[in-house]
Order: sequence, then C-alpha cells, then structure tokens
Amino acid sequence: MNSIELKTLNELQPYAFYIPAYQRGYRWTGQEVNDLLNDIYEFIPREINETEDKTWYCLQPIVVKNRANQEYEVIDGQQRLTTIYLVLYYLNQDFVEKRRDKLFSIDYETRGDSKTFLEHPENENDECIDFFYIHLAYTAIERWFEKKEEESTFDKNEYRSKLKFHTKVIWYETTEDNPITVFTRLNIGKISLTNAELIKALFLNSSNFRVGDEDRMRLRQIEIANEWDNIETSLQNNKLWYFLSDEQKEDNRIEYIFNLMNDSADTDPYSTFRFFYARLAGKTESDMNSYWEEIQAYYQRFNEWFSERELYHKIGFILTAKAAGVKELYHKSSALRKSEFISYIDQVIKNHYRNLNLFDLDYENKNTKEILLLYNILTMLQNEHDSSYFPFDDFKLNKWDIEHIASRKDSDSIPFANRKDWLGDVRCYIDIKKTKGPELIQRLDIMLSNGTYEAEDKFTELFDDITFHFNQYMSELDDVDGITNLALLEQKTNRGYKNAVFPLKRRTIIERDKSGGFVPICTKNVFLKYFSDYPPAVSFWTQEDREKYEQDLIRVLGNYLEVNK
Repeated sequence: MNSIELKTLNELQPYAFYIPAYQRGYRWTGQEVNDLLNDIYEFIPREINETEDKTWYCLQPIVVKNRANQEYEVIDGQQRLTTIYLVLYYLNQDFVEKRRDKLFSIDYETRGDSKTFLEHPENENDECIDFFYIHLAYTAIERWFEKKEEESTFDKNEYRSKLKFHTKVIWYETTEDNPITVFTRLNIGKISLTNAELIKALFLNSSNFRVGDEDRMRLRQIEIANEWDNIETSLQNNKLWYFLSDEQKEDNRIEYIFNLMNDSADTDPYSTFRFFYARLAGKTESDMNSYWEEIQAYYQRFNEWFSERELYHKIGFILTAKAAGVKELYHKSSALRKSEFISYIDQVIKNHYRNLNLFDLDYENKNTKEILLLYNILTMLQNEHDSSYFPFDDFKLNKWDIEHIASRKDSDSIPFANRKDWLGDVRCYIDIKKTKGPELIQRLDIMLSNGTYEAEDKFTELFDDITFHFNQYMSELDDVDGITNLALLEQKTNRGYKNAVFPLKRRTIIERDKSGGFVPICTKNVFLKYFSDYPPAVSFWTQEDREKYEQDLIRVLGNYLEVNK
C-alpha cells in the first residue's frame, strides 16, 4: 500500500537517492532556482494555535520507491531534490568540515561520476550537460545569497533554520512493483499528485488501522476506495458538477469537498492536503472514520439538493450568482428543517438584490443576465406540471447572453460579409400589407441586384428603414435596451442572428427548440407569443407584447427585488 507523510528537509539527510535512467537530466535554470529561494525566504512560520508547533513551507511531492534501508529510487521530483541538495551544500560551506551537516546523497544511473561531482558542485565541469546545468544552478544560489547578504535585515542562520526545519516535502512512497509505470502515469497526466490523490493515500495508510487484523484492515481500505470512486464517478456527471461549481475541472472532482472542509487560512497549492495531514497523520482509526463520514455527509447533502427540484434550482441560482457560498448553505441545510431552509435560501436571494430595481436594468447592467436567469428559474418552478431541470452545465459551459427581442437600429452590428445574407433572410418577412412594405421589398431587391449593400450609407439607410418596419408597433418612448426588451439566450444561438429582426429571431428559436436544443422557458414564451392576445402578430414585437412581458416580469420577480417604475 502506498504511503504518504511530510518530512522536513533535515529528515532527508540520512538518505541515499538514486535517479534512474528513465528520468530526464537536471534542467532547472536560474529563474526556477531563484523562485524556490524567494518562496522560502518570503514564508514566515507562525505559531499554530493550542500547539507548540509552527507552520511550515510545503514543497511539491517527491515520489520514491524503497530500494534498501534508507536508499530510495526517485520516481518524480528529482529536479527539486537536486536543487535542495545544492542549497544545503552551499549553506554547509559556512562551517569547518567537521561541523558540517551530513547531507543526503544523489546518484544518477546514467552519470557514473555524478555522486562524486555533487561533492563539489562549485567546480565547473562540462563533461556532460547535467553537470553544466547543476553548476549553473549552484552559481545562481551563490549569487542569490550574496545579494541577500547586502540587505541589513537578512539573517542567513534564520534562513538555514527555516529551510531545514520549517520546509517540508510531501513524501509519497509507492509499493508498486514497476516504478517506470508510476513515472509514466505521473508524466503523461493520467493521474497527478493533486490534493485529492495525496489525501486518498492518507485515508488508505495502513498506519490508520489497528495492528493485528490484516483482513479487516484490507476490507476497510477496499470499502473506502470503492466509496471514494462512487463519489468521484457521481461528480463526473456534469449536471451535478456544474450545479455546484463553475470550475472546468475534468478529474479529481472529489477535491471540491476537501477544499470546503479545509478551514485553514493558507492559500498555497497543497494547503488542503496539509489540513488533512494534520488531522489524520498519527491519529486513530476512529479519527479517520470520523473525517471520512464528514466527506460522505457533504456528498449526500449535495445529492439531496440535486434530486429535490426546488432546492436544485434555487441553490443552483445562488451559487451561480455568488449570492452565498456552498459551505454556508451546507451548514444551514444541516441545521434547519427543510421548510426553514427553503425560507432561508429565498431570503438569501432577496438580500442579494435588496437594493436593485427591475426597471433600472438594461442591456449594459451587470445584473441583467442574473435577473433573467432568476426569472426563468422561478417560472419553471411555478409550473407544478413541469418536471424539467434548468441545465446549469449548459449555462456555464456554453456561455449565455442577453439579447434584444426587437432589434436596435445599429447597422454596424451586421458584419460587412453578412449584409447580403441579412437582406435575403429578412425579405420574406416584410409585410407587403403595411405602409411602405412593397417599397422596402423593391429597394431591397435593387440593392441585392446591384450589390450596393457594399456602400455604407445606402445599407445603413435601408437597414434603419427595415428595422423601423418591424418595430413600428413599439412605443418611441420605450428604451430598446430596457429589461422589457431583453431575453436570455445561449451565446451560439445568439451569434447566429445578432441584431436580426424579430421574425427571423423567432424562426431561429423555433428551429433550435425543434432540434432538441435548450431554449429558456421565458425566452420561448416571448418569441412564441405566449404572452400575447390571440391572434398574435407573429412577425412583430408590439407594444402590447412588451407590456404583457413586463407584467409577467413583475409577477414572477416581485417577491425578490423592487419592481417600481
């Protein structure tokens, strides 16, 4: 069974490390060396509450396999390990030989004299490319310390102590028979030592279990591994994942739960692993089971939210709009009865928009898309016969826009290359029974025949007249950018008819709906004229349509934000 622990750099000193031939040679540059030295320098150890310990700087994992007593084959991390050796070697030179620390040794399989060379890396040696880079790295270390020592506040002894005793590596020891297989997996990205992979090793460590009952221990390890896989497999369902999260993460999604449980203030990449290490390393099986039960409790709560339609939609909206965090919702959900929790999440939405008025929203307002999303979600929930779920995965992966229902007079929104197609598409919708309808068709045909749509002024003039034709039933007093002329639509569909006239937008919506693509219910209601009196004027967005749409916006959203003109 693979094992994992944290080791200070001082604890590495008795070891002998072997770098096998399948590893690439040492290639760190001065930039990478300086980054490591600066990171350690900038880290300030602080007291850990209610303990005698201090915090530590955490280096990325070193993956090893035991070859013999205190001898390890390095599967991953040899670049960091070699650099650490060089820094320790440099700091050792401040002492006479008999007072120097005994350092760990490194031996490269493909460089027979590498162990000897590393005894004096300050000496330039161009016999092989590895020695060249190692010497360059050592020179960079010398220069870094020389420059730092020019600063009156720099204390080399303090730095040495911080490096040896307050810098730790994540020590990942594998028991797999073939280390090349482990190396290959790590380096082609099929698995990576993320927080999740490291925490998994913590839970499965044999040290967590009582000694003497190997069969029971093995059975429990298998149970945890299976339960782990079930949670990960479930979170791979994009509908569940994007209901909870915005992050486009393909693997180790279980890490989402671990990050929620991590209440430390640290922000380094391995903060979550260190949080669990502090709570599991050296603890009892009961402690381990307690934390595993908490992980399962998070997962079960998420499934409860996901399967209950009202919770799914309202929590999904809250998380999408960043009105509250999932951790806060989890604790409230655990503490309240279901009816109380639903009242609570309703209040969260109301509080988030308590200073917002519906009629202050327009095309440029940052809140408009969120409010249109809320409008669609609440409309879905108000229909007791509707069992559909809003696709938060679609909303987050495909990007959604707000779109004008009646188009604006903005000929610049039609790309030059699309002008001919725009004229051809709109022609069949011009109503010849309306004033100037036949004239518009005649002018349009002449423009298409003569190709004069290339002339900016001529196209703009005709575009404006056609737009006016389709907007003729709109009040001149109403703002075309206002909330009552806007709808929510998926970005790809939106691009397909950007600033098209109303009937062309309507046709596009119908085609998408017929093909099985998702169209938000309120957007569908608008373009299919569900708000309109019968018979509807299907080619026009009228003032009456807009007023009916406004009334529905007020009816649905009135409990969550101000709706006063």
